[in-house]
Amino acid sequence: MSWLLDGVSPVGDEPLTLAALERVVARVAHCPELWERRVDRTSPRRMYASLHRDARVDVWAILWRPGNDTGWHDHDTSSGAVRVVEGVLTERELSLGVADRRRSYRGGEYFSFDPSRIPRLVCESACAMSIHAYSAPLWRLGQYTVDEAGALHRVSVTYADELRPLDFATA
Repeated sequence: MSWLLDGVSPVGDEPLTLAALERVVARVAHCPELWERRVDRTSPRRMYASLHRDARVDVWAILWRPGNDTGWHDHDTSSGAVRVVEGVLTERELSLGVADRRRSYRGGEYFSFDPSRIPRLVCESACAMSIHAYSAPLWRLGQYTVDEAGALHRVSVTYADELRPLDFATA
């Protein structure tokens, strides 16, 4: 998939910009032959498949089921872009002391983020498909939980672990 980074890759080993990541997910979304056979649409669970990984970018396809929820998480040092191919995903952004920030994305829409954002994604339709790209490639993520006293805690996980809401007792 060398064409994936044609015209979007910076010189050297610098991570891709948000605009470049948005172009990558758009390219992959328009090539269903790259991801359609990699996910089982009959599965009752969320399915994810690694499509490409190199020193600069990590690309995934994710099939979502109703109510699938990543829980609050971060992407450590990686920026990212998500293109919703079909269905509806709702992104919530962790914000303290202000109104809940949320936005729904339908097939054909996308969003991007830098490493400082702590989002939560939930499938709001019968099924959703999305393409995700991260640069620098994901190695670690943080998942967040709140204890009985209201304190926020971060649990470090690998990029291969499935994101889900955490209870403090299981963290």
